[in-house]
Amino acid sequence: MAKNRTVFVCQNCGSQSPKWLGQCPDCNQWNTFVENLPLATSTRTKAKAVKPLSLSEVESRKISRIDTGIEEFNRVLGGGIVPGSVYLIAGDPGIGKSTLLSQLSLSLVANKSLTVYYVAGEESPQQIKLRLERLGIDNKNSDKFLMLTQTDVDEIIATLENAPNIKRSILIIDSIQTMTTSLLSGAAGSVGQTREATNRLIKLAKSRQLPVFLVGHVTKEGTVAGPKTLEHMVDGVFYFEGERYQDLRLLRSQKNRFGATDEVGVWQMTDKGLKEVKDPTGIWMDKDSKPQAGSAITVVIEGTRPLAIEIQSLVTESFTPTPKRVINGIEYNRGQLLLAVAQKILKLPLYKYDVFINISGGLKTNEPAADLAVLASIYSSYKNKPLPNNSAYLGEVSLLGKVRPISQAKRRMTEAKSLGLKDIYDSSRISYALALKKLI
Repeated sequence: MAKNRTVFVCQNCGSQSPKWLGQCPDCNQWNTFVENLPLATSTRTKAKAVKPLSLSEVESRKISRIDTGIEEFNRVLGGGIVPGSVYLIAGDPGIGKSTLLSQLSLSLVANKSLTVYYVAGEESPQQIKLRLERLGIDNKNSDKFLMLTQTDVDEIIATLENAPNIKRSILIIDSIQTMTTSLLSGAAGSVGQTREATNRLIKLAKSRQLPVFLVGHVTKEGTVAGPKTLEHMVDGVFYFEGERYQDLRLLRSQKNRFGATDEVGVWQMTDKGLKEVKDPTGIWMDKDSKPQAGSAITVVIEGTRPLAIEIQSLVTESFTPTPKRVINGIEYNRGQLLLAVAQKILKLPLYKYDVFINISGGLKTNEPAADLAVLASIYSSYKNKPLPNNSAYLGEVSLLGKVRPISQAKRRMTEAKSLGLKDIYDSSRISYALALKKLI
């Protein structure tokens, strides 16, 4: 059968070409041509009028979610898996995406008697079985875990459309960048192939009420590889994060049509797989009760729960013309802003000091509520004197050094006091960052 001819379309201006071009001749932009299927060239028939639906005609249905059996996963998804939804899970190589979805599969097979179709585009069935045995698969339910090693999305869809009891099934694609369709000539992972494969899988999910999980690669910038429209097409986008050489793993929601986008799930990587951390209270704090210079405790809100974290700073004399600024855990520009406040308001000569800022345990946060703790840790390290014992610092700091109130202050204070932190410094006790000088 003759292959359909495709066209290349500029993603910037819409210009078309029968072959790929490095530079668009119309808008002069580089690397914007993407392979697409051509529009139908047959004679158009007269379009049929469509009757619009009024709001009263739309049937109201309560969403019946599928319990994953994993509490942390349910938290991030918004209460469970919605039938017919498509989720994209991305993360760095080796972070544990396949392990997470393998444990999800085992939980659904064992607890919900669902059939899992695991499409492996990067691994062999033997490799997958080795991982499942390490995670503790129950041989009684192994017949409900079905593996496909195909990468042609059309063959996968044809297989699932003829599968029995498809409404009691889950589809996992590992990974979407390996999927292709024979109607396009581009290589696996190209923009055209990735977008077209995702589009066909979404149509399958919606028509058959089949939940689909897509594993996505990430670029060196930390974003999902492929077209940005991929994130717009799916119902949920989740990032699996963590330091590769540390055991904590976080699942964050960036987009979720069926739940909140500020929830976070916490796991601990072990030799038996991922272990849920249901109560992460104080897990990002140094258990050593002895106060040390450069350490300050604050409480951030991740989704619906408060987390106490330790901010660590190291201020040391620089011997280079340009002092170093290394900031991990908080947004880099936010850290630079706080360093400027420390130099201007607290009168610290940081222009001749190297400054290193880090959140203990590898957690990342963008909350302004951690500003006061960052400043306190910087000042403590510069003076080489520890902050008061059993103290916590909650507050957003403005460019003028004023400490502003923060949201959900009572919940944060309750969390801090439950950890034995009796002295809570916030906007009611410290109006300006300059008051930090009185604490040391």
